[in-house]
Amino acid sequence: MDAVIKKLSGANMDIDLATPAEDIAWEQARCPWNAAEQTDAHRCAVKNVSICPYFCGVAYLDVLLCCYPHENPYKD
Repeated sequence: MDAVIKKLSGANMDIDLATPAEDIAWEQARCPWNAAEQTDAHRCAVKNVSICPYFCGVAYLDVLLCCYPHENPYKD
């Protein structure tokens, strides 16, 4: 099955933002993995630490590419 790449708006370029929505001045899409598990534990990328297995990159203008819940087509 081909992965469907979701385009999530409002990506933070450090991509580890965990700020409550009411404190953000721009629209930010919710992580679909967090939504599915009803948590805020997952991060797309944490500088010098890790990258989510579903993280597929960043597109112009601050759009995060995510393949959750499918296998990442860009892995390897």
